[in-house]
Amino acid sequence: MRVDVNGTRFWFDVDGPGLVPDGREMRERPTVVLLHGGPGSFDHSYLKPDFARLSRDAQVIYLDLRGHGRSEWGDPAAWTFDACADDVRAFCDALGIARPVVYGHSLGGMVAMLYAARHPSHPAALILDSTTARFDVARMVATFRRIAGDEVAETVARVYGGDSSGVSAEEWARCWALFGRRVPGAEEKGRIVVNAALNPPGLVLLTRFNALDQLRRIDCPVLVCVGALDPATPVAAAREIMDALPGGCGRLEVIEEAGHFPWLDNPEAYWPVVSEFVATIARPDRPCIRQGQGAGR
Repeated sequence: MRVDVNGTRFWFDVDGPGLVPDGREMRERPTVVLLHGGPGSFDHSYLKPDFARLSRDAQVIYLDLRGHGRSEWGDPAAWTFDACADDVRAFCDALGIARPVVYGHSLGGMVAMLYAARHPSHPAALILDSTTARFDVARMVATFRRIAGDEVAETVARVYGGDSSGVSAEEWARCWALFGRRVPGAEEKGRIVVNAALNPPGLVLLTRFNALDQLRRIDCPVLVCVGALDPATPVAAAREIMDALPGGCGRLEVIEEAGHFPWLDNPEAYWPVVSEFVATIARPDRPCIRQGQGAGR
């Protein structure tokens, strides 16, 4: 399906109903809007079919961000995080989605943070998965050096430092394999519509990203998830998000034996946490989330 928002045509898909029969009434369920990673190298498709399980408790919407996948691409030089954040608000308003639960993975989590900071009255909740509020190339390089040595670390430094033109597919494959025990492979990547032109300018913006000072504006429950073995957006980055959120709104969950795609590495630990959070948001008597509740805090 497609919708025109903010001068851009967006592609989206839906799993599950928004209204369900409940006796003599129709009960409204929460809507979860899923935001994927990137920049340019991913779209919604790697979240399928796994995230369809959230449709047990909510309506699930897969959205390709501007410049990604099957949404309109536009000028790569004009792409910004702020525009994507405002798109989320406008997209929901265009579809009549009130108080969404916005889930963001990796780059999508960065967009989700900005969306909630710029439009604090709009979301019902956020799920920030394997992401960072301050992209720290030095921290990432040091992590890869510790786990895989200097050669891999230097490749990571070149890719995220803006000098990836000379990095071979074999060199990057060695780095990519360290993102987790299970990462999207040839089958999943074959389904992704890649916007290669967005990747270089998007990486420049990614390495400059710092939204820590804006997180204090967020005014909804926030679940922060991170794989204990994630070398790209490590536990330290998740704790940094928690420390910047207003007191009482955040919950940190560290998924053991998992990397950057924790639902692939350890689904038995991941899905109860995320599904319970979504189900709790749907309850009118939901309890307050207190800082320190999460297993990793």
